[in-house]
Amino acid sequence: LREDLASDKLQQGDVATLVDFVPHPHHGERGCVLEVFNAVGESLRVVVVRESQIEPLTSNELLMVRHIAEPDM
Repeated sequence: LREDLASDKLQQGDVATLVDFVPHPHHGERGCVLEVFNAVGESLRVVVVRESQIEPLTSNELLMVRHIAEPDM
């Protein structure tokens, strides 16, 4: 993620899996459906964000783990 999503308890830099692209109903910026998993692969949440709020991972990045306040998010 390029920015925090406070309402979803997600932070800039969190990694999610792109599920699908969603066209904007009024020809605006398209959306992206993302699924967020915990460190052991359990699905925590599915969110829809603007395409500009995400960026692809690159080969020179290292994944990190952060603790979440609530186990079920």
